[in-house]
Amino acid sequence: MTPTENYQKRFGQLPQRILMLKGHSAGIGDILRSSAAWRALKNAFPQSQLHLALFTRDPGYASLSFISRHHLLHGASFVDKKLGFLQHWPRLWAWAAEAARKIKPDLVIDFEWAGLYSAFAAWRLGRAAGAVTAGIGEIPLRGMFYDVASVAKARFARQRGLEFPLEYTNRDFVCLSALGIERQGLPIELEETAEGRTFRESFRQRFQIPAEAAIVGVNIGCGTPDAVGKRPDLRLLRDVVQEAQGARQAVVVLTGASFERDVNQKFAGLWPAERRPLLFDLAGQTSLLQLSGLIRACDLFISTDSGPYHMAVALGVPTLALFRSANRVHYHQAPWVRCVVLAKEEDVPPAINALAELFPQPVFLTDTPAKTK
Repeated sequence: MTPTENYQKRFGQLPQRILMLKGHSAGIGDILRSSAAWRALKNAFPQSQLHLALFTRDPGYASLSFISRHHLLHGASFVDKKLGFLQHWPRLWAWAAEAARKIKPDLVIDFEWAGLYSAFAAWRLGRAAGAVTAGIGEIPLRGMFYDVASVAKARFARQRGLEFPLEYTNRDFVCLSALGIERQGLPIELEETAEGRTFRESFRQRFQIPAEAAIVGVNIGCGTPDAVGKRPDLRLLRDVVQEAQGARQAVVVLTGASFERDVNQKFAGLWPAERRPLLFDLAGQTSLLQLSGLIRACDLFISTDSGPYHMAVALGVPTLALFRSANRVHYHQAPWVRCVVLAKEEDVPPAINALAELFPQPVFLTDTPAKTK
């Protein structure tokens, strides 16, 4: 029985407006990881509109306006979780009532496995809008908040032979399993924005890059204080990028936010003088909307565990992700992605081998990309 048939049998009319509840930071990668679940929902219920409600302590981040324009979403709202307890709950109650009135969801999905915040929101929305509610039965009695609840995460993983702790994208499918929806290899996804397309189409002319030259994007990233430890040693990174650049005299483009310009310049300082004309630093020169076009212009994207890494994967661009230590919950599994550890000199050859795996033909030929630009 398909998810559609199963839903009709249990609840009657198929959902037309699905409201998805998610609690997380506002990092672009953290949110994009849910796009595989959004695609699975659209595949199961193609007639439905998807609305995202993100409960976050990072209101106002640029990533929020960016994700609001995701092609799979019909709408998005963001609820500030920084408020104190006495302000918190009345605001949540008021938000749920307003969401029920404006969105009129007929299916509410709570992707969170713990805590009462999203569970109460789902319960409130279900009663205010008359919606079916789905959640995760992670702990005893939690399933009472929902009309239908999945098994706990660990049991979900055992039933499917998945590694535990679950890779982050798989976590959203715990809840969806209550509706009979499975991942079935779906990757995360993103479409280039109009601003990104405009940037990409003028990019080569702006920097006088020949049409036949391959482009290797590099995101050192991890510029926030809590993420600096994710950066690889710059000399090791240089060795890997030089191998990519030297294979076809490719142009190397450094991406990043304006506050990551310093680390980009440190990296550029390690670059051989004769190769510097082929190195461009665009830190702070692209918005998130434009960055989608810059990444899509690349024949290869090399990145640390950061937002642009997830964007490149979602755009289908061949991506080499570099980690300071094995962290499989952050790895993406897709034919155009390789995730490797780059922590010491001995890790450089495996990273270079991963480059060759991404391009089985002579490396970085612009007429044989992994995905058509």
